[in-house]
Amino acid sequence: MKAAPHAQLRLIDLQEIDSSLDRLAHRRRTLPELAEIDRLTARAAELRDAVVAAETELGDLDREQRKAEQDVDQVRTRADRDQKRLDSGQVTSAKDLAGLQAEIVSLQRRQGDLEDVVLEIMERREAADGRASALRDERAAAERELGALTERRDAVQKEIDEESGTTGTARTAVAKDVPDDLLALYEKLRGQFGGVGAAVLHRGSCQGCRLALNTADLNRIRAAADDDVVRCEECRRILVRTPESGL
Repeated sequence: MKAAPHAQLRLIDLQEIDSSLDRLAHRRRTLPELAEIDRLTARAAELRDAVVAAETELGDLDREQRKAEQDVDQVRTRADRDQKRLDSGQVTSAKDLAGLQAEIVSLQRRQGDLEDVVLEIMERREAADGRASALRDERAAAERELGALTERRDAVQKEIDEESGTTGTARTAVAKDVPDDLLALYEKLRGQFGGVGAAVLHRGSCQGCRLALNTADLNRIRAAADDDVVRCEECRRILVRTPESGL
């Protein structure tokens, strides 16, 4: 392949621009905010589920408390009714009086037991309400932090995108100075060799693979015409010659 020396030199300018674009793309992909956003997003989702579970538990306890309080009211109402019957003097039979008094004692005992149940449920509900409140606060804090991180990520990404746009415009201008066949070879090699398709030959070493060329290879390059496109025998990248090539 043939290409004017100045076109080959422009290939190095293009490589520098492409390396800058690659660095910008890598930075965009690996922003520390991204991993933190993923972590906080997962945590916020866990907390939302935990809040739903805590609020469901509160609802269940509310129903349980209402049922227990209704049971207390029913027993109290029945005991009050029996007490009024006893106080009214309407029951005159000794046997009936004894039975009524025994029932009142039993109902009072039952009422006490049910009131203990209500108190136990109220204590459980208070603890559950504390857990739910703490979870809501933690969820709100996580969502605030997530919002701040998202804003910071967006700002940094915008900055990177603007720089990439400017650099991309410069690349377009430089690429116009490179012949189509040389540009196609360069793009192919970039894809094969980690984004680096062309390198400077500096003091007998390829700056792509960082290896020193042997004497035979250097002699071959010395003998090549200025417009010959030469390749590194080690890494197969395009080698661009400059006054500092050591030839």
